[in-house]
Amino acid sequence: MSGSPSNGPVMSRVEFDALFDRLRRDRRPDPVAGARLVAAAGLVRTGEVVALGRPWDTVPGPDNRKPALHRMTAGLGEGTDAEPTAHKDFVGTDYHGKSQTHLDALCHIAYRGLLFPGVPARAAVSARGAEHGAVTELLPGLVGRGVLLDLARLRGRAWLEPGEAVDGPELLRCAEEQGSPLAPGDVVLLRTGHLARRRQLGAWDPDELSAGLHPGAMSVLRDSACSALGSDGDSDVRPSPVPGVHSPIHVLAIAALGLPLLDNLDLEALAEACARASRWEFLLVAAPLNIPGGTGSPVNPLAIL
Repeated sequence: MSGSPSNGPVMSRVEFDALFDRLRRDRRPDPVAGARLVAAAGLVRTGEVVALGRPWDTVPGPDNRKPALHRMTAGLGEGTDAEPTAHKDFVGTDYHGKSQTHLDALCHIAYRGLLFPGVPARAAVSARGAEHGAVTELLPGLVGRGVLLDLARLRGRAWLEPGEAVDGPELLRCAEEQGSPLAPGDVVLLRTGHLARRRQLGAWDPDELSAGLHPGAMSVLRDSACSALGSDGDSDVRPSPVPGVHSPIHVLAIAALGLPLLDNLDLEALAEACARASRWEFLLVAAPLNIPGGTGSPVNPLAIL
């Protein structure tokens, strides 16, 4: 992989901790409901539905260190005369990686030993799961106005190169130029063109290099009062601009702001649909599995235009 894209200004641990303390709040944004939810439903105009989940990936690769599992368990020629024949299968996944589309619950990330909003992680998370911030607290799911910020399109390119950072002013400019200013309760989706690049050039290790947000950009998302953040990567730029903190956006979004994250979305078809319609807002629905104590869930979010 040639070149050395800028992951933004280096931020010291002291500067990062000051940003964390400045952004942190003591409760997560209210779920979208009432008039906001009705307004989000009003964004459905053509009825086009775009699925944002990536395929169940059972093939090992540089971005899939723990492939998902899928095997048949019944119905493969047992030789019985009984009717009907039932075909059954088993699926399993260690989904907090770089290939499975998933939702991060608020118990997924602790910083300085604390979960959002200041709950000691050791007291809240055990081998049995999480007693605070579990994915069940996000049920029935994320429903509201979705806004796609097509950052690759803004730069006039098919994709951002792995390692390129996006700052706060660029987020605001993208929203303004698209005619979709951010509003309270939004589910903000960031398109870097990750999958467009992967499909054309092949896989790489996003733990080492990925396009995403610089930590300073999180001030924009706090000020907008959005309810969740998602990306076609995992929202973090890598290498991290904060020495000693591998995933600073995860820290700021989940542990400071109480924002669930949608990771590894497929935003390519949505970007095409939004460009055709010349609008980048839609009804977004993402329902996690009901996993008591779960740190997240595989999901297949839907954008409805």
